[in-house]
Amino acid sequence: MAEYLASIFGTEKDKVNCSFYFKIGACRHGDRCSRIHNKPTFSQTVLIQNLYHNPQNSAQSADGSHLSTCGSFSVANYSEVELQEHFDNFFEDVFVELEDKYGEIEEMNVCDNLGDHLVGNVYIKFRSEESAEKAVNDLNNRWFNGRPIYAELSPVTDFREACCRQYEVGECTRSGFCNFMHLKPISRELRRELYGRKRGKGGMGGGSGVGSRRSNSRSPGRIKERERERAAARRSSRSPDRRNRERRGRSRSRDMNRSRDRSKSREREGRSGRF
Repeated sequence: MAEYLASIFGTEKDKVNCSFYFKIGACRHGDRCSRIHNKPTFSQTVLIQNLYHNPQNSAQSADGSHLSTCGSFSVANYSEVELQEHFDNFFEDVFVELEDKYGEIEEMNVCDNLGDHLVGNVYIKFRSEESAEKAVNDLNNRWFNGRPIYAELSPVTDFREACCRQYEVGECTRSGFCNFMHLKPISRELRRELYGRKRGKGGMGGGSGVGSRRSNSRSPGRIKERERERAAARRSSRSPDRRNRERRGRSRSRDMNRSRDRSKSREREGRSGRF
């Protein structure tokens, strides 16, 4: 029975624990959910709730008309390039600030959903649980863009399970109100810049970076060394009988070469008149 309960924990078959909270760290029912939200006491992932305000999802006034601004960014006239630049600036500010203050970030994602429990959520997966705990303790005493920050440890560690697969292929019919994550992508240039910082800092654990490891592994000297190691391993893996057969074959070939050389020398001596 215990094995069965463990196998269904956090799945839709689990009638006690909320599967949505386990997968995405948020539930549309909130505290009113009939199932238990098991909040972790330690985790690598930090959730900052409703931190990003997408200017496309502009707020509405009491009469139903759209407001013309979102913070300092005008939403009256904007292009796709401007929207992407606005998001990239937000992402870079948050990423750099958190990584410099609390520790190395493995992954950071921003939800583009419209549901209250997911809109603007930012998930930061640190390399260590200590960095995540430090970030939560400090961020709940800080403000961002004139609003208090609400941060908590999240059970999410595998974002592939938390994301909407239909959205990734452009087939989600629930649009922004889907209960799975719709992640907003950053530009390729910014991704290379931010995640390439680890290489510049010396990579994981302060050693040589990922880029330098690859270049060293592909250098001509290293390639020749690996070839020699493989050849030695092949020779050592041969059976004694096989090695003996190879030695006998090499000795026979040498004897044949010697006899061939002697016969040639006799022919030359016969043609030259020597006995």
